[in-house]
Amino acid sequence: MGKTEVGHNFLARLGKKRLRPGGIAATNWLINQANLTTETKVLEVACNMCTTSIELAGKYKCHITAVDMDSKALEKARKNIEQNQLQDFITVQQANAMKLPFENESFDVVFNEAMLTMFNQSAKKKAISEYYRVLKPGGVLLTHDIMLTKGTPDRLVDTLRDIISVNVSPLPIEDWENTFKGIGFSEVRTNSGAMSLMNPKGMIRDEGLLGMLTIVKNGLKKENRNKFKQMFQFFNKSGKSLNYIVVCSKKAG
Repeated sequence: MGKTEVGHNFLARLGKKRLRPGGIAATNWLINQANLTTETKVLEVACNMCTTSIELAGKYKCHITAVDMDSKALEKARKNIEQNQLQDFITVQQANAMKLPFENESFDVVFNEAMLTMFNQSAKKKAISEYYRVLKPGGVLLTHDIMLTKGTPDRLVDTLRDIISVNVSPLPIEDWENTFKGIGFSEVRTNSGAMSLMNPKGMIRDEGLLGMLTIVKNGLKKENRNKFKQMFQFFNKSGKSLNYIVVCSKKAG
């Protein structure tokens, strides 16, 4: 594999199913804000393998449209949906977050995990404006990203960019909040904590003990070892000052 392999694709290849900074704890917080029923219309942007959509559809029998730009991820998503026999509840399609192919006020809930961090500020605003547009009045945008804690040095973000091969731009909590409010959301609630992406305890919680051992075993293979060790050391040492943030932004009813 080439040196430019993006971090989340690398971890997925090792067997990681939860590719979000705060793992299952953060995703569960978002789900609890959604008040999902069988009538809820959900859009998941950057769905990847549809892990979250499958959980939502399986538990709440809500109707979900799941979109991503990565055709390979969408192939995996379709297989996962079929294996879980949820084709009647989840529709998958390729779409660009910056120009969603949906009518105004089409969805009750928009999920978007671990994507906005990858955009610069103007792109963040453009994507969030699209989410706002497709949300119904009273609907909620549920996002999950990386947060800078007080005193995080710029060089740490540069190191993260090098390690995961993505030009990420995480924000401090107040900047995240102000970004959503600036688009027009009337109410913004947040929660945050330590990232579980490569934390041993977090990985066991997210993937199970066997899943974590499989990821580590694959990570220590010769072709993966250098990148895996780099990522593991970063997220468990110098990068510990980077937290996850989850945000529930409500559109006025």
